[in-house]
Amino acid sequence: MKFLVNLSRLLVGVLFIISGLIKANDPLGFSYKLDEYFTVFQMPFLSEVSLALAMIICILEVGLGIATLVGYRMVLVSWLMLLMIVFFTFLTFYSAYFDVVKDCGCFGDALKLKPWESFNKDLALLVFILLIFFRRKEIKPFPSASVAAMVSVGGLVLTTWFTWHCYAHLPVKDFRPYAIGKNINEGMQLPAGAVSDSVVMVFIYKDTKSGAQFEVGLDSVSWFSGDSTFQFVDRIDKLVREGDKAPIHDFAIRDAEDNDLAQDFLNRDDYVFMLVAYDLSKSNTQVQETVNAFAGLCQKNDIEFFGLTSTIPAETDKFRHEHQNMFPYYFCDGTALKTIIRSNPGLVLLKKGTVVDMWHYNDFPSFEEVNMKYLKKK
Repeated sequence: MKFLVNLSRLLVGVLFIISGLIKANDPLGFSYKLDEYFTVFQMPFLSEVSLALAMIICILEVGLGIATLVGYRMVLVSWLMLLMIVFFTFLTFYSAYFDVVKDCGCFGDALKLKPWESFNKDLALLVFILLIFFRRKEIKPFPSASVAAMVSVGGLVLTTWFTWHCYAHLPVKDFRPYAIGKNINEGMQLPAGAVSDSVVMVFIYKDTKSGAQFEVGLDSVSWFSGDSTFQFVDRIDKLVREGDKAPIHDFAIRDAEDNDLAQDFLNRDDYVFMLVAYDLSKSNTQVQETVNAFAGLCQKNDIEFFGLTSTIPAETDKFRHEHQNMFPYYFCDGTALKTIIRSNPGLVLLKKGTVVDMWHYNDFPSFEEVNMKYLKKK
């Protein structure tokens, strides 16, 4: 039994640390995942604190993992782990059974788990944590109580700093399809051997007596069409099995008339600067003066600079005039923009559709800095 408990501590501790650090690497992305759960459970008011909750969960997860490995305060730690795993096992079961959240976000963008895979993972963790829980009073600090305390507290402090650093700047390791070096056009393509959506033709008929509507398959449509009791309403294509999706499937650059200009910008041989602000009402305004100066120097040197947002055109024009933005804004889905860069706004440098570099608004570069590194303009 002692061997099983120690093995459980090793597995649980390492998994908690890895999972927590991956989420801490992208706390803003994890907060978006929490927002999905709040929407499913009809608690949108919690979105106001989703970022704070995301950070706390990341830090707590790593802290519990470290404490488990060194045996620090195992009575408290085992209770916290048990409460966490019971809660998340319920969430992943609910997501899988009702098919509401497609990815739990347990490992961020580094590893996507299907709903039932997430539930099975949590179920296995629950077994290991129960082993630790029932033997919690027998687990002693290693190598000593003072060292275990120092390691646990030190790990908590470092994780807190790391989580805040990744939020205030950008993820240290970018697992998203828009990471530096990735090509957006290539990301829009399905890989060879990808499975397409499977759909069936469905006919909708109405019972003229009761008014009830129901779906009819192609093999039965001739019988219903020959009976005057039933009236044809519509024909639809019903998704039976969802196929593979390209890593990038919702990117667009649309003007106010809904013309898609994406290929025009993505196929240019010259450098293009794209300022991404998924929601202008939530965008950092203190950086706007710096943005305007940078955009002005780009225009002076014949370098394309434009903004991309999901804010409606009328509100976008209002924002532009308020902050004297002398560059155009185009439009894209908000989820796609939040995926491109974890900053609102954030600057992305493109060339032939490849992401050359990107900057958080806290690290907004000077034109001279970018010019020396990439543009080489005189």
